Amino acid sequence: MSLARSAVAVGVKEMRQIGRDRRTLLILLFVPAFFLLVYGYALNFDIRNVRLAVLDQDRSSASRELVAAFVNSGYFQLVGNLTASGEVNDVIDHDEARAVLVVPAGFGDDAATGRPTRVQLIINGDNANTATTVMAYGQSLVAAQSARYEMQARLRRVSGQPTGVGEVATSGAGRARPPSLTVEPRVWYNPELRSTLFLVPGLIAYIAMLTSVVSTALSIVREKEAGTMEQIRMSPVGPVAYVVGKTLPYFAIGLVSALGIVWLSMLLFDLPMRGSWTLLVASIALFLVGALGIGLLISTVAETQQVAFQIALLSSYLPTLMLSGFIFPIASMPVALQQVTYLVPARYFLVALRAIVLKGVGLTAFWPQLVALAVFAAALLGLASLRLRRQWA
Repeated sequence: MSLARSAVAVGVKEMRQIGRDRRTLLILLFVPAFFLLVYGYALNFDIRNVRLAVLDQDRSSASRELVAAFVNSGYFQLVGNLTASGEVNDVIDHDEARAVLVVPAGFGDDAATGRPTRVQLIINGDNANTATTVMAYGQSLVAAQSARYEMQARLRRVSGQPTGVGEVATSGAGRARPPSLTVEPRVWYNPELRSTLFLVPGLIAYIAMLTSVVSTALSIVREKEAGTMEQIRMSPVGPVAYVVGKTLPYFAIGLVSALGIVWLSMLLFDLPMRGSWTLLVASIALFLVGALGIGLLISTVAETQQVAFQIALLSSYLPTLMLSGFIFPIASMPVALQQVTYLVPARYFLVALRAIVLKGVGLTAFWPQLVALAVFAAALLGLASLRLRRQWA
């Protein structure tokens, strides 16, 4: 038989075998398309729909026009109108707004007479990349609004009409005044916009999730391959006790490892610790229990350590990196993909971790995230126990 005929015969045989193995065929056809759709939309560095709160202390037509310029730009989404300066801390600490535009009293009069005036843009700096982009957006929009006022003033002077809003007068030998409208950006929690303070909390979540899921995913499968699972089934140990017993050692190791990572980050990267250590330990513990639950559930499904390892990587590595808000802003993702991120526990853990470490706020600022982590952990451990109970029946 010639080489070509042999190769064709082997190829036909392999194609038939792939056709019979629907799981392999599904992986080859569906998974690449799925990753393209999910991460093609998730990998987006454009910052859109930034949650903006406004503290308008002037309440004039000029201030409303400035707010409209921010909202109509497509970069900002108005989420609230504040009435007192004390509310600024609350909306940023509770992550209800990423930025707050403060318009001072007398803004309209200053703009109408051409006197230089400024507005303040307070930005949440726990995400340095987003904060830098939001600052640039704000400066660009304010500069465009100031240029619009200047153009209106020039047109009035040319037409001989009385000067109006936004005129920039000259003084001395044709020397122009500064722009009539400027913005004063204030970055909270990370005024130097150090990327380390943004990346390190995400790395803590990423490392803790990856190690916990992989370690527990291999635990039960290892006993399946070793043939000791049948002995455990015959023992008086129930599935719930078995799951708890499997979880506790990895939980203790993961907790010590996560706290060690935090300590090293403080030592090597100057990561601040502005909140409560008790809340930090509780948040890490809830996150680790959920991650261990994922690993245990995977180990009840997979039959070999190789399969378990691959599933563990797909379920922990990519979602934590792409869909948690670690690198890519969730608000900039399509609405359908934003709904998927609610199934990623790292999304909630990152909010709690940054609130404790960078903001130093109390439990009232992030308790919904801890509740979500607790529900997620209970659901995963319950599913793992249920699957084991069915396998042991």
